[in-house]
Amino acid sequence: MAVPFRRTSKTAKRMRRSHLSLAVTGLTTCSHCGATITAHRVCPKCGYYGGKQVVSK
Repeated sequence: MAVPFRRTSKTAKRMRRSHLSLAVTGLTTCSHCGATITAHRVCPKCGYYGGKQVVSK
């Protein structure tokens, strides 16, 4: 059975796992009320999308 010759250091372990972190993407601000919303969605606070009112609130 294979056994590692040397212990993996904390730095090597963390560098290997660096790409596993979660990233928040696709957030933007509403052009009408300034709330933070996901991109390409109607604003849940004011109901505007693309400068036009789509849903009445």
